Amino acid sequence: MAHLFICPNCGNRSTASERTAGFRTQAKACGKCGFGFLFELLDDYYPAPNAAFFVCDRQGRLIGLGRGSTELTGLTEERVIGRSVQEVLGLRFESGDDHVATALEWGVRVLNKPVEVNAEGDLPAQATADLFPAYDDDGGLLVVLTPKG
Repeated sequence: MAHLFICPNCGNRSTASERTAGFRTQAKACGKCGFGFLFELLDDYYPAPNAAFFVCDRQGRLIGLGRGSTELTGLTEERVIGRSVQEVLGLRFESGDDHVATALEWGVRVLNKPVEVNAEGDLPAQATADLFPAYDDDGGLLVVLTPKG
């Protein structure tokens, strides 16, 4: 089975063999847009066309906004980089659990979780959250939010 990767900036999907092709042993950035962070998908995953991507470091601080994030929240990178994803997006999961902390602490994917998103200065909106931990030495987290309705 090929290892699949997804770019949070443009949504391009690639395989592990494409990431290390050629003479280099260091993995490449996105082959389509050049974004430096790619996340490995252990199973086949297709985000919805209106999904928003947020890239976090190992402490859950935002380090990049990807495709659809500004459209969903109205926020720009300049306003949010370095701040907690929970604080910026006001994530409230249906069960009261902190799925962001779970994904970061245990290094596990958390999929299809109902969440209320209340980004700064915006009205609350319902969404579905998919969280993907980074499996490299740097750690980190990809948060994918798909608006409902």
